[in-house]
Amino acid sequence: MFLTLEEMFSKINERSAEKDFVVKISYCEIYNENIKDLLTSDDTALELREDPVKGICISGITEIICTGTTEVRKILRIGNKNRTMEPTGANEVSSRSHAVLQVVVEHKDKSGKDEIKVGKLSLIDLAGSERASNTNNRGIRLIEGANINRSLLALGNCINALSDAIEKGIKAPHVPYRDSKLTRLLKDSLGGNCRTVMVANLSPALAAFEDTHCLLYTSDAADDLLCVDL
Repeated sequence: MFLTLEEMFSKINERSAEKDFVVKISYCEIYNENIKDLLTSDDTALELREDPVKGICISGITEIICTGTTEVRKILRIGNKNRTMEPTGANEVSSRSHAVLQVVVEHKDKSGKDEIKVGKLSLIDLAGSERASNTNNRGIRLIEGANINRSLLALGNCINALSDAIEKGIKAPHVPYRDSKLTRLLKDSLGGNCRTVMVANLSPALAAFEDTHCLLYTSDAADDLLCVDL
């Protein structure tokens, strides 16, 4: 995440003589289908809203205006410290939530003649899928794992629905964004006029064969979502 934003600020600095830029950053996690602001100690679950101008947004989320990578590093450090992490049978430090860093960039010409243009970058660290038999999870860990798997399945279903629509030339496909908070939040980062990139973490282990196969299938479908306007 940090390297991506470092590159972004480098590009902004190259164009700062021509345009004025404002960069706003928010950082949240989706834990057991609840959205939590990682930049505050308040554990209150936040709600998703659909704004006619901004699109899908989180009501009450903390947004911090940043001017450089030093502030970004501080935000990531605070957010990662507040993220829900617990040990499991498979990992001593296991992410129990999906983390979503959203960056909104506003820019306009210094002349003031043009309208303000807005772009949004969403960087998502997905929690890994889990099998109860491999992790020996019980109680709350089992519930967390089930919610992680459910949201990952919903994300895969949305990606596959969009990919199939592109392949078949369907202009207004039904995409089940409402099946999870994760897919609702990422609606305008998957469909519409966007670029979607997925980085897959694969394992050569035989025990992970089925997970690896499913992940490769979904990643291949995600490759079809580049610059698509449905």
